[in-house]
Amino acid sequence: MKLPRPRILVSYGLAAAAFFLLLWVRPPLQSSKLPPAKDFDILDRAIEHIRDDYVNETNPLQTMEGAFRGLIGALDPASAYLSSELTARASSPRLERLYDIGLAAYKRPGAFPVVVAVVEGSPAEKAGIQPGDAVSAVDDRSTLVWSHNEFRFALKSEKPAPVKLRLIHENETLEKTVDRYAPYPAPVAWTAEPGTAGIVRIHHLFSGAMDAFRTIVLPQVAGRKNTLILDLRGCREGEIEEARGLVNLFLKSPRAGTFEKKGGIKTVWACPAEPVLPDVPLVVWVDPATMGPAEIAAGVLRDFKRATVVGTPTAGLTAEQRLLPLDAGDGLLLTVGAFTLASGEALFEKGLTPDVKIGPGKKTGADYLEKTKGLPGSRRP
Repeated sequence: MKLPRPRILVSYGLAAAAFFLLLWVRPPLQSSKLPPAKDFDILDRAIEHIRDDYVNETNPLQTMEGAFRGLIGALDPASAYLSSELTARASSPRLERLYDIGLAAYKRPGAFPVVVAVVEGSPAEKAGIQPGDAVSAVDDRSTLVWSHNEFRFALKSEKPAPVKLRLIHENETLEKTVDRYAPYPAPVAWTAEPGTAGIVRIHHLFSGAMDAFRTIVLPQVAGRKNTLILDLRGCREGEIEEARGLVNLFLKSPRAGTFEKKGGIKTVWACPAEPVLPDVPLVVWVDPATMGPAEIAAGVLRDFKRATVVGTPTAGLTAEQRLLPLDAGDGLLLTVGAFTLASGEALFEKGLTPDVKIGPGKKTGADYLEKTKGLPGSRRP
């Protein structure tokens, strides 16, 4: 049904007003190269051409949603426009309990999400999904214009309902229906490894992860002098406060890093508690699926020469974010702070470069152990 022309004009006017508000709240992490007046002149001309020259009658609400998605997605990889359904998932108080399929992907603007890791034993692995596969559609919705976090939340669900994926595997397009499962039976696991104090696998850094660490890991490593391996591979979700707790197990600092916020304001990120493992030698494993709070923890431990980091470069999703609900139930997930190490090295959008790199195709625990052999866990002078 075609809308009357006056209603179209009103809707585009609301879109322009929304653009103004969105631009006004934009954090100064990626400033426009054009002066504001030029920005709005281009916006006005674009709306005019769409209204007068586009071949079909447009749906203003659909056009606005696409405009919102493009605008927010252009800010940085972590910011996102979320539909009402995805906003509800993102605001779930127990996000770690949502059902998922067990893959980690990284989404760059203008490209399909690329799988960087698949959880062992997960539905994604059972479906044959592999690192390097691109996901071009989720439930028949193209992912090309989605943001990284929009894709991430689209894979989650309150119920274990399957999800339909369209994949690009090498030169082949595949359709797969993948079950969802509860991916986090426990946040932390410890396993014995000869010649070490064991391997601690951190599955996520949601609330309660460090309580589990103290309960599960500390009794196993107390009094040991061998290197402890902290495995953060695939640790792609969680909370910044839990990352602070993880770092504070091994070191104390009144200034472990900073979050730069709007207007250049820097907020100190401190680890003020006395560490319970101040002297245990430490090696940290990372991979492309080590994201967010886990990246911060690994970066700080390396920055303070408290650990040697082994693996592959990370994505740089070290952002402090705020979910801002909108009136229609949709929302904006905006970056409000970008993390910088105490040394001044920025991690946001740059990622962490390991001390010891794993070569192409090397991804198993045995590959990482091979690189870990003989390494000093602590590089303190």
